[in-house]
Amino acid sequence: MKPSLSPSVDLSAQIAANIRDAIVSGALIVDERLPSEAELALQFEVSRATVREALKRLAAQSLIRTQRGATGGAFVNRISFQAAQAQQITTSTLLLSMNDVSFETACEARYALERACAPLSARRRSQSHIDVMRAEIARQSQQDLSDEAFCASDVAFHRALVDGACNPVLSYQLAGAVEAMQPLMNMITFTARSRDAIIALHVAITDAVEAQDGAAIGTGLTDLEAETQSLAHRVFAQRSGQPA
Repeated sequence: MKPSLSPSVDLSAQIAANIRDAIVSGALIVDERLPSEAELALQFEVSRATVREALKRLAAQSLIRTQRGATGGAFVNRISFQAAQAQQITTSTLLLSMNDVSFETACEARYALERACAPLSARRRSQSHIDVMRAEIARQSQQDLSDEAFCASDVAFHRALVDGACNPVLSYQLAGAVEAMQPLMNMITFTARSRDAIIALHVAITDAVEAQDGAAIGTGLTDLEAETQSLAHRVFAQRSGQPA
């Protein structure tokens, strides 16, 4: 870590980036203790408050953890794909909500990624993945299930399908595509959708997963995408006063 800070840019952000680069490059290894706040302040020629803010940034990214006591301090964190998924979902959700990304674009990306996962899920899925998908279908069929609960169940269903590929890198990458996009899609289309139609497609996809038929899984996802896009088109047309 070399202190090469620009006074015109947020100092804490620069320090955090400097330390992050050291972690990514391997200059700081997992479980290694970082220099103390006082040592970092001296190294970067800033106040301890600025260093403290930089460490907060790194902790928020799960790159470091802090411990109290005589043997405490800030340590390089051991990051797992599972632990990092929450941040991936949050970032993806913010990008979709704060940027000019059309519903069609988000939907296209989400299903393209999920279809890419289908062949692996067909080969590697366990009975537990199928059981989760069946359980979510049963939940979705409950007459008194709220829209919010239906959305949550929809996410859980697709998460089980993705996790069936048994590839943590794919699960991590698809967390943003599935879990961040799905609530957005559901909240836009829930007023127009037919739960029965969606459940029928979920049943077809689950049957294909159980039969280890990757092509049929892909077909089911394509049909589900078409249903979702059609619903969105109707909703947007109604909002604009145009014929659906």
